[in-house]
Amino acid sequence: MNIEIVFDARDGVGESPLYKEETHSLYWVDIIGKKIRSYDIENGTIRDWSTSDFPTALALEENGAGAVVAFAAGISRWDGADDFEPLVQPDPFSGNRLNEGKCDSRGRFWVGSMQTNLNPDGGRKEMTTRSGALFRYDGGRRYERLTAHEFGITNTMAWSPDERYFYCADTIRNAFFRYDYHPDEGLISNPLCWLLEESIGAPDGSCIDHDGCLWNARFGGSCALRITPEGKVDRVLRLPVSNPTSCTFGGKQGKTLFITSARFRLSPEQLLQNPQEGALLAVELKIGGNPEHRFRGVAV
Repeated sequence: MNIEIVFDARDGVGESPLYKEETHSLYWVDIIGKKIRSYDIENGTIRDWSTSDFPTALALEENGAGAVVAFAAGISRWDGADDFEPLVQPDPFSGNRLNEGKCDSRGRFWVGSMQTNLNPDGGRKEMTTRSGALFRYDGGRRYERLTAHEFGITNTMAWSPDERYFYCADTIRNAFFRYDYHPDEGLISNPLCWLLEESIGAPDGSCIDHDGCLWNARFGGSCALRITPEGKVDRVLRLPVSNPTSCTFGGKQGKTLFITSARFRLSPEQLLQNPQEGALLAVELKIGGNPEHRFRGVAV
C-alpha cells in the first residue's frame, strides 16, 4: 500500500487534523511550533498562523470561517485570521494543560486535559501524576467536567456511527476506554477498559470509519492500528515516521486517511536518519469515514 508524504511539515507535534470539504484543505496544529496550519490538497499551498500559547486541538465552526481551539491554558475562538478570543478554562488544576479535542454530532466540543509535559520553551517536562480529565464545552461560558481527574494523557475521541459509544484513550496507561454515550445529554457512563494484545507504541489520536472501527495513531510505533468495536486489532498500517500522532478521513470520496506526526523526543541522529519525521501523510483506503463534526456553540 502506498503511503504518500503529502507535505514535509517537520512538525514538532502535529495534531488534530481536520478536512474541510469546501476548500479541499486539511487543517491541523503544531503544538510545539505554536501554529495552526492548513494545506490545500489541490494546489499544494501551505498557510500558517502563529499562536502565543501551545495549540493542542481545534474544531472548525459550522457557520463561519473560524474555529474553536484548545490551547494549553484554555479554549479560545479563532476568527480564521489573526484574532483569538479566550473563552473558558475548564480545568482548574494549575499544573494541567489541555490536550485532545473534538466535536460530537451535536456540535459540542469535547476536550481532555493532562499534567503538562511541556516547559515554556516547548522542551520536555517530566510528568509525575495522572491528573487529566474529560470536559464538554457547549459554547459561551458553558462547560462540564465528565470524568474524574484520573487520566495520564487524554487522547483519542470518537463516537460510534450509531452513537451508542464514546471512545477515548490514556496514552500513559496504554489503554482505551469505551463508554456508553448519551447524545441528548452529552454525557458518558459505564467505562469498559481495553488493553490491546498488540501493543505497538502508545495510543495517540484516532478517527472512526463507516464500519465503526477506530484507526489509531501509535506514538513511537511507526504505525496506525485498525481496532474493531470489540477492541481487537484487525489491521496494522506501517508508516515511514516514528511518531504518528493523529488521523482523520477526507478527500473527495472520504477514503483518504490523513495522518499527522511528531519530531518531539527524537534525537538529532534519528532526525538525520529520517529528515521527514513530523510529516503529513496520506493513504487511500477501501473504506472511508465521515469528516470531523463542526462546532455549533453560540456566542457568549
